[in-house]
Amino acid sequence: MTKPSKRIAVIGAGLVGAGWAVVFARAGHKVKIFDASETLRRGLPAQLEASLQKLHQHGLITEAPEAVNARVTVVERMADAVSGADYVQESVFEQLDLKKSVSAEIAQYLAPHAVVGSSTSGFSGSSFMAALPNRSRFLVMHPVNPPHVIPVVEIVPTPWTAPEIAPQMREFMESIGQVPVVLNKEIDGFILNRLQGALLDEAWKLFEEGYASAADIDATISQGLGLRWSFMGPFETIDLNAPLGIDDYARRFGGMYQRLAALRHPVAPWPQEAIERATAECRATLPIEKLNERRAWRDDRLMALIAHKNQQG
Repeated sequence: MTKPSKRIAVIGAGLVGAGWAVVFARAGHKVKIFDASETLRRGLPAQLEASLQKLHQHGLITEAPEAVNARVTVVERMADAVSGADYVQESVFEQLDLKKSVSAEIAQYLAPHAVVGSSTSGFSGSSFMAALPNRSRFLVMHPVNPPHVIPVVEIVPTPWTAPEIAPQMREFMESIGQVPVVLNKEIDGFILNRLQGALLDEAWKLFEEGYASAADIDATISQGLGLRWSFMGPFETIDLNAPLGIDDYARRFGGMYQRLAALRHPVAPWPQEAIERATAECRATLPIEKLNERRAWRDDRLMALIAHKNQQG
């Protein structure tokens, strides 16, 4: 049975907000989008049309782009977007004072049942949601840019977010074709930017100290690690890279990584308790006797990915 359409508000019509509008509209939801900039409001329909045409060309939507775009209405007042909305995606410029003031204005018009997700990538939700009267309905919903192309969404509740909200948002994001990941508690940078930041720190060090060119560092990712990372994360990668899985990998290579880490900052050994928990999670979804089968799956996808990259040039 088809789920009923939700009424969606998007606040902010820049690159991220426009991408979110596409995400919601292609899933069948009616979207009202507001931006304080008349220039952005005026240019938005053409921007959405261009994005939808590209998705259609690549077979990522089958519905006519014009039909999807017709679900998006640009409004001239925030109240017109937020009032009556079931879900609000705040995507204004990444400036803390602006996030605070916009969130406070959204809170004035918010329906009692509605939820507000912020697209912030650099601020914890509690840094600008704490004073809101209905703060239990607010949380961070951080996309990867552009959200209509890259599906991951980081769901980060604040200490005051009602406990049922994050699971509801996970279900909602899955229903519109996104891939939600839930953080159990707040941390600066969430998951994605912390992992990306660690990689960038090391890339800059290797480049600055003359160990390799920027092009060769990029190639190490795009033609090496990135191929695996396009369909596997770090834990599954190491789970498949030792004969007996993740705990075997930790025994074989943990010392090497700790020596490398010690060159950058003080480091402790990989915690045994964490290794055991990660192993248990991996084994719960992939029994050890299925590792070789999964390795074959990995190799199949690597070959398909390399063939696709070669074809695209």
